[in-house]
Order: sequence, then structure tokens, then C-alpha cells
Amino acid sequence: MKIQARIRFADPKDIDAIIQLCQAHAHFEKAEYNPEGKAKLLAQGIFSEQPKLYCLVVESDGVLIGYATYMKQYATWDAEQYVYMDCLYLKEFARGLGIGEKLMRRIQSESQKLGCSHIQWQTPDFNVRAIKFYNRIGAHAKPKERFFLTC
Repeated sequence: MKIQARIRFADPKDIDAIIQLCQAHAHFEKAEYNPEGKAKLLAQGIFSEQPKLYCLVVESDGVLIGYATYMKQYATWDAEQYVYMDCLYLKEFARGLGIGEKLMRRIQSESQKLGCSHIQWQTPDFNVRAIKFYNRIGAHAKPKERFFLTC
């Protein structure tokens, strides 16, 4: 199967589709997701003058079939800036077609423009397909647990 896919930065008209992709992503990761109020909050984070979050979308035939979000961070140990990729998700039919690698390469390029030397991210340990993909493109894993503390 061949899909014509275009990777571009999100624009405000994409918010509802991005939320649908977030919901599908959460379902895939066996997590809860409540879309209530997310449109306004995401729009503020992505489309402000100084965005807190960058969002790339994958579009095919006028429909969003994937997205990736990332932000600039600072690493204490490395004493340098890096990009943290918060989300990367493609609809099932779009996986294994090279789109994910193009999306990762685009994030690498955008990271360099931000003056960052590397990208960090996480994936659930049950996402074996993604782990194989990340290894194939040259990524290295750090064994860590992620914790959450409500404030």
C-alpha cells in the first residue's frame, strides 16, 4: 500500500483532528483521555507567539493520519538543550510505510534549527513494534521508569 503523506506544522483548523488523534493514541497506549476543554488549551500551547509545544501533522488526501509533538528542554547532566518528543502517533494503516521515519527525520531537522543536539522520548514497553522501529533508525534506549505526582 502506498500513501501520499505530507508532513507540515499544524494550524488552528487542525485542532479537532489532533484531539481525535490524541484520543486514538491514548486508547492505543491503554490510557484514559478526556477531550473536554483540550481544544482551547492545545491551541494556546501550540499557536501562541512563544509556543510551549510544536506540533507536526501528517496529512493524506486532506485528512490528518498522524501527529508528533515536541518541545525544547534543558538537560542538567549534559548542560545543553534538547528536544523532548512528547507524542508520535500514526493511524494503524499508515504504520510500516516509511512515514514514521520521515516524521522522525523532520523532528531531527527542526531540533537542529532550535539549536538542540538530540531528541529524547518514551514509549510503553509493550509497544514492541515502535521499539524495533526506534532501534532501526539508530535510537538508543535508557532504562528508566516514568512517575507522576499530582499537585
